Amino acid sequence: MTLRTLAERIKQLTAQINELNQRLTRLVEHRAPQLLVLVGVGPDSAVTLLITMGDNPKRLNTQASFAALCGVSPIEYSSGRRSTRRLNYSGDRQANAALHRIVFTRLRHDPRTQAYYERCTQEGKTRREIIRCLKRYAAREVFNPVRPVPRPPRYRGVPSTCPARRHDQAAPTWLVSRSSIARNQGSASPGSSGRWP
Repeated sequence: MTLRTLAERIKQLTAQINELNQRLTRLVEHRAPQLLVLVGVGPDSAVTLLITMGDNPKRLNTQASFAALCGVSPIEYSSGRRSTRRLNYSGDRQANAALHRIVFTRLRHDPRTQAYYERCTQEGKTRREIIRCLKRYAAREVFNPVRPVPRPPRYRGVPSTCPARRHDQAAPTWLVSRSSIARNQGSASPGSSGRWP
C-alpha cells in the first residue's frame, strides 16, 4: 500500500514537472524563440537568463555588462611574477548557474566545444580557466537573444499607421514643430513649391 501511494505521488509530480516545462517553453518561445535554438540552452536556463535581463534592463547595454552581471567576466590578478585571470565570484548566481549548465551540456554533446576544450588543454590551460572562457563565450552568445528589443517612439494618440507620418502628406498642426512652422512661413527658397517634407 505504501509503495503504491509513493508511486502515485511520483507520477503526479512527474506530470506537474512536465506541465511546467511546457509552460516555460511556451513563454520562452513567445519572448525569445531564437534562444532555444542555441546548443545547450533549455527552458530552465532560458527563463533564468530572461529574468536576469528583465530585472536590469537599463544596466545591460553591452554584452560585457551582461557578462559582469552574470559573474563570468574575467578578473585580472597577479601572484609574484605571474599575471592571469580568475573566476568572478560576484554577480547573479542564478544566471551564473544557468551558464554553467549550458557549458557542461555543450561539453558533453557539442563537438566544437569538445574540440576547443582539447585544444586549450594541450596549450596548458587548467580546467577552471577553460570553463571560465566557455562561460564568457556563452554569455556573449545569449546576450542578443535575451536583450529586450527597443520599441520605436510613438506619438500619443496616433497609431503607427497614421498617414501623417508619410512624407508625401502634410502632418496635422499639432504634430508640427515650431521650427518647421516658421520655416514654412518665411524661409521657402525662391522657385520652390513651398512644400516641405
